[in-house]
Amino acid sequence: MSLRKQTPSDFLKQIIGRPVVVKLNSGVDYRGVLACLDGYMNIALEQTEEYVNGQLKNKYGDAFIRGNNDLCIKPVLPVRELEVEILSHSVDEELRDIAL
Repeated sequence: MSLRKQTPSDFLKQIIGRPVVVKLNSGVDYRGVLACLDGYMNIALEQTEEYVNGQLKNKYGDAFIRGNNDLCIKPVLPVRELEVEILSHSVDEELRDIAL
């Protein structure tokens, strides 16, 4: 399978308005719809749920996550969209490298 090369910026633009999981350095996950993000990786989510150790802890309408807390962001996709999922793994690695 041939994958089209894509920059992290292109990838992030594609997932705006889609369900995502944002993992924080603390281990907490936030799941919601990606409303927007900026160059500092500050993230705004809608319909947000907070998970601690895999357990749902809180539900929020809107949430703002400061960029220095982000470990990675990945889309919640059906299995048939494997190509995008493969690309998200490479973006996760690039985002970790940028954060270091």
